[in-house]
Amino acid sequence: MKILTKIQKRVAERPAELAKLRSQGKTVIGWSGYNIPEELIYALGLIPVRVAVGGDEKLVELGQRYVSSRNCVYIRELLGYIAENKDPLIQQIDAYAFDATCLQTFRAAELVEYYFNKDVFVLGVPRNFYWKEAQDYFVKETEYFVSLLEEKYGTKLDLQKLKETISLYNRIREKIIELYTIQIDSAVVSWVDVYNIIQAGYTLDKAEYLELLEQAVEEADAYPREKDDNDVPRIFLSGSILPPGDSKLIDIITNLGGRIVGDDLWSGILPYLDLDIKEATTGGVALGYLNRTPHGALPYLELESDRRIKKLRELVGLSRANGVVYHTLRYCDPYSFKSLETKHILVKEGIQFLEIHTEYASSDTESIHTRIEAFLEMIENNVLTKEVV
Repeated sequence: MKILTKIQKRVAERPAELAKLRSQGKTVIGWSGYNIPEELIYALGLIPVRVAVGGDEKLVELGQRYVSSRNCVYIRELLGYIAENKDPLIQQIDAYAFDATCLQTFRAAELVEYYFNKDVFVLGVPRNFYWKEAQDYFVKETEYFVSLLEEKYGTKLDLQKLKETISLYNRIREKIIELYTIQIDSAVVSWVDVYNIIQAGYTLDKAEYLELLEQAVEEADAYPREKDDNDVPRIFLSGSILPPGDSKLIDIITNLGGRIVGDDLWSGILPYLDLDIKEATTGGVALGYLNRTPHGALPYLELESDRRIKKLRELVGLSRANGVVYHTLRYCDPYSFKSLETKHILVKEGIQFLEIHTEYASSDTESIHTRIEAFLEMIENNVLTKEVV
C-alpha cells in the first residue's frame, strides 16, 4: 500500500512534533496495558502515546537489572527500553499510565516509578469482570485515575470534549475494522499492513490518524477484494502480545509462504472490537472498556460462556483460517495456562493448532522455523486431501 510510506514518514517525524508540543506546555502520557481508557487521557488535553516494544535481546538484558529474569520477556524489555532512554519517542514521555489487567504490567509500573523518577498512574482492574461489584469497582478506579491526572496537570475533564473524543475514537475503530476486514481477501492489503497501521496509530495525533485511515481504506477499496489463494495456508495468530520490533514469528510465517489472515492479539485488532461506550461520562467509558472481549490474563473458568473463546471462534471463522499459531512468551503464564484449553476447543472444530513458546532471542529462530514449516506443510496436505475427496 502506498499510504504505508506516508504513515511511516509521519511516525518518524512524530517525536520532533511531541518535543515542540511539550515546549508549548503540553504533557505526553506514555501508557501500557489493555484497559487504559485512552479517550479520557486525550479528552483531558493530554497526549496519549502507547509504549510497547519487543524483539531486542540487549534491551531485555538491560531490563533484567531492574526485574527478575522470571518476569515475562515483554516486561523486561519494556523496562530496558525506558531505562536506556535513547529512542526519540521515549525521550518525550513525561509520565506513565499502567493498568493492572496483567499483574506483570502492574509490577512494571512500580519499577518505573521507583527507578526512573517518573510520575506513574495505575488503574486498578478487577479479576472477575462479570460481577456488578467488579464493574462498580472499575468505574470508581477510572474516576480516581482521572482525578489524579486532573490534579497533577491542572486540567478538568469537559464532557463535551469527551463526547467529541469518543466520536473521534469510534470513527478510528470503524476504519481499522474496515481495513482488517478488507485484508482477509485482498490481493494487495495484507494483515501485516494492517498490523503496522494499527501500531502507527498509538503514536500519531488522533485526528491526523483518522485522515490517514480514511486514505488507507480508500486505497484498499480501489483494488479487487478476492484473492485466489486456496492453496496457501491461512494462519490466525493468537496468544501473547506481539509488539513493534517482535517480528520474528510473523516473518517466519510469511517467508515460508503462509498467509496471516487474522488475530485476537491485544497488540492487534482485539482492542478495537465491541467497544460500546453508551454515554459520554467517565463511568460510561470505563464500562465500555470492561465489557468488551476480556484480556486473556484475566481468569475465567466456564469455557462455554467465556467471551474470549467466543471472540476467538468468531474471528477464526471470519478470516477462514485453517490453522492457529498460538504464541506464548516465556513466563507469560496466563496465556501459557490457557493454551491447552484453546487447543482442545479449536481442534474439535477442525482447526489445526500450533503453540510456539519463545523469548526475544535469536537462538530459537531455527527451531521455530522448522516447526512452522512442518505446520504449514500439514495444513497444505489437509487442504489437498479435502479437495481430492
